[in-house]
Amino acid sequence: MKTPAPTPTPPTLPLVLCGSVDDGKSTLLGRILHDCRLVFADEMRKAEEDSRRYGTQGEAADLALLVDGLQDEREQGITIDVAYRSFETPRRRFIVADAPGHEQYTRNMATGASTSDVAVILVDARKGVLPQTARHSRIAAMFGVRHVVLAVNKMDLVGWDEDAFEAIASDYRRLAADLGLTDVPAIPVCALTGDNLTRRSDAPPWYDGPTLLAHLETVDVEPPAAGQAFRMPVQYVNRPDPDFRGYCGRVAVGTVSPGDRVRVMPSGVEAGVESIVVWRGTLERAARGDSVALTLAPDVDVSRGDVIAAAEDPLEVADQFQTRIVWLGDEPLTVGRPYLVKLHACEVGATVTRIRHRVDVSDGRELAASQLELNDLGVVNLSTSRPVPFAPFDQCRELGGFILIDRVTNATVGAGTITFALMRAANLKWQDFDITGVVRADLKGQRARCLWLTGLSASGKSTIANLLERRLVAEGRHTYLLDGDNVRHGLNRDLGFTEPDRVENIRRVAEVARLMVDAGLIVIVSFISPFRAERDFARGLFEPGDFHEIFVDASIEACAERDPKGLYARALRGEIRNFTGVDSPYERPERPDLHLDTEKLSPEECVELVMRELT
Repeated sequence: MKTPAPTPTPPTLPLVLCGSVDDGKSTLLGRILHDCRLVFADEMRKAEEDSRRYGTQGEAADLALLVDGLQDEREQGITIDVAYRSFETPRRRFIVADAPGHEQYTRNMATGASTSDVAVILVDARKGVLPQTARHSRIAAMFGVRHVVLAVNKMDLVGWDEDAFEAIASDYRRLAADLGLTDVPAIPVCALTGDNLTRRSDAPPWYDGPTLLAHLETVDVEPPAAGQAFRMPVQYVNRPDPDFRGYCGRVAVGTVSPGDRVRVMPSGVEAGVESIVVWRGTLERAARGDSVALTLAPDVDVSRGDVIAAAEDPLEVADQFQTRIVWLGDEPLTVGRPYLVKLHACEVGATVTRIRHRVDVSDGRELAASQLELNDLGVVNLSTSRPVPFAPFDQCRELGGFILIDRVTNATVGAGTITFALMRAANLKWQDFDITGVVRADLKGQRARCLWLTGLSASGKSTIANLLERRLVAEGRHTYLLDGDNVRHGLNRDLGFTEPDRVENIRRVAEVARLMVDAGLIVIVSFISPFRAERDFARGLFEPGDFHEIFVDASIEACAERDPKGLYARALRGEIRNFTGVDSPYERPERPDLHLDTEKLSPEECVELVMRELT
């Protein structure tokens, strides 16, 4: 007897369900699952029990509770986290990201959009297109979602009025056209009763289009363009024994076979593919989406974060980019502040060098901005600490999408996409010279270092720095002292005391200090430098052991009592704004190289401790 051929698996469509709060997203998804008979009996019983406690539909089951899993979601009747649900019809398998509507959870919506091919934008027929509707649509477009369907919900509450529906559809299509979306079907629905979700409804006699599910089953989501060259980010180097070295990753685009010539980026080293290894053996070909381990011949240097690409079409490498970004941090994005950027499997230091503009989510206008606040969308220039392999997001999602991470808290504070590399990155190369910083320091008979004194105003930094330099010079050392007030008379005279200006102040001084250490000097930096991220950035410019963070510690009360310049008194009277310790924060060092308590130690004793640190 012949074994029947296996039933082919329906194609998978990842989609994001989004819109403003209370538009009915969870109810819509719950109703589709219920009407497709995709809810288990025990799930339904649990939803009915929860409906009596949290539901909003009286005695009827609140189907939103099928997907709102967190207790806070059930109690408040809102979606907070992204709820992922998968279901299957004979024609297609769906992975649905039910995104929260509240503005404060925009980061969760961005997560759902980043992996979706289709966006279902839900709009309440009574409210129309709202700012959050526009924000979600722009974020979806930014993350490469090119297929959008507008579901106008709660049509029963406006009497299935055709004019109300057409007005909303017209408003949204104007927004969609601004985003480059030319074909946006609009469907009138009632998620509560299921009208036009999985079954056609006679309630709107004027609508003769498909149901929402029928449209999603047939929407043509084109695959990536055929013929794209092979690219695979390396996630892990597998070395179980001395005889095997496999470079593991998921193929981002293209295909690869044994014998193909590949190039490792950013190094540019070329090799041949020896084998394609998977858990069950080897493959003769790997394509987009396959998770594999490649072995190469000859053996070359490959690390996590590198990208293996087709040799005849190598990947771009750059360290300066123009990007689109949605800001997700509670603290604003600040030009010059150091972050970490995670791009595919590569994680490097990064700074925003310029905010080109902020995008008005309502009408798409480009607005001048010095910083981006929570949930803002903008276009910014990004600089990485070293060149990284990438592809523009429009060409490859996997190699062009990134997140920004706060260096101190490790929180994800931004998500973005690379538009293109800036020409400056390709034109500038580091020029090596024969005379190095070590040579210059040897000529002076010393080890060059940066002694970074941080602390509140009046904590004693300048006094200690002055005595320390006198001591070093007396011992024949070559030094230079960079003082915060003095530098603001020249190099940084154009900077004020706002947070962005403070960040740029420290960035410039750190770069100058690095150059002076390269010149062979012992550099003493006496700056308040209130933010940990900027001090960490400064440390990162130096070789290990060449940077010493020295915390000059005194309480705000002691500093205010000393107050040699009268600044605290003026700040407390409101005459000086953004004064550290009064109305601007100071982030204490968590692990300084040296801690000087100037309420207990004299300046001379502090200098002795620094001198011991240098030996």
